[in-house]
Amino acid sequence: MEEVKVVVAHHDCATLRVGDVFLKIDADQTRTDVEVEAMATAPIPTPEVLWRKPPVLALAALPGTALGRLGEPSTASPAAWAAAGAAVRKLHDAPLPPRPGKSVDELASRLDAECEWLVTTGVLPADLVDRNRRIAETVLRPWTPVFIHGDLQVAHVFVDGDEVTGVIDWSEAAQGDAHFDLAVLTLGHRERLTDVIAGYGTDVDLDLVRAWWSLRSLLAIRWLAEHGFDIFMPGGEIDVLKSV
Repeated sequence: MEEVKVVVAHHDCATLRVGDVFLKIDADQTRTDVEVEAMATAPIPTPEVLWRKPPVLALAALPGTALGRLGEPSTASPAAWAAAGAAVRKLHDAPLPPRPGKSVDELASRLDAECEWLVTTGVLPADLVDRNRRIAETVLRPWTPVFIHGDLQVAHVFVDGDEVTGVIDWSEAAQGDAHFDLAVLTLGHRERLTDVIAGYGTDVDLDLVRAWWSLRSLLAIRWLAEHGFDIFMPGGEIDVLKSV
């Protein structure tokens, strides 16, 4: 019998691996609808949908290994990171998906709420939050929307050698700021940004990528804590805030 491995599990959803099949279980079928549609339209490799019987979505495993893991050094080559950048550029150049992303006003409201929570609960010192908040506010401006993955964590990009074999977890795909995907991909691996940009090409504002590092981290910490993750993990969001 095939071994069942828990890939990730929290209050919202769970992903299991059984042999060469991933089983994603999500009570919110809206997220699954977004994921299936995004994988069907994205111009880059994605997992094959084997079957869907709500609340379960079965996907074929991708060849290769993840580009890296947050909190761990990446062993992938500079060429592999550049290939990831090229794949992101191809996605951003594709026609827009139907789902609108978060507006500037929504992001500003969330930033207010999360900064207040971080300080009032004592999770982080006020000066660290204030410094990163000032940096994060740089992204709160109009942008030309592109097709973004929306959760382009380094663990969601699979490579075999120097080739991208696929990108997983598309439930946050939407219209959004191109710099957001670049920031999430390099969060915790900021030294790889140069390699990513070498593959992505021009039109990258490094200050905006850094600002998204701060914003992404500030918005993520409460969610991670409430879903059982270690928010003080070395190389994670808090370390990112300290180093930006």
